[in-house]
Amino acid sequence: MTDLGQVRINPRANVYFDGKCVSHGIELADGTKKSVGVILPSTLTFKTGVPEVMELVEGECRVRLGGREEWVAYAGGQSFEVPGDSSFDIEVTKTLHYVCHFG
Repeated sequence: MTDLGQVRINPRANVYFDGKCVSHGIELADGTKKSVGVILPSTLTFKTGVPEVMELVEGECRVRLGGREEWVAYAGGQSFEVPGDSSFDIEVTKTLHYVCHFG
């Protein structure tokens, strides 16, 4: 369990890609926004509006940032950054639990 202090949580889940990705939006007392979720094994493409840091809590995946050819492997305990107004492909090989930090 992670102590998030004073936080607002949207109790309605965001469900994407026919349920392959499910997350909940949270907002900290200082206005910082994040999402906490899970991605089931699949290959998906996400678009970003603002820069994101994907903090991987558990699981395994490969990521290809928009405009790049190479895939990079990640696992729980690691993170990767995605520029704003961009995209990334993610291939999840072991159910992925994550925290996405926006901005």
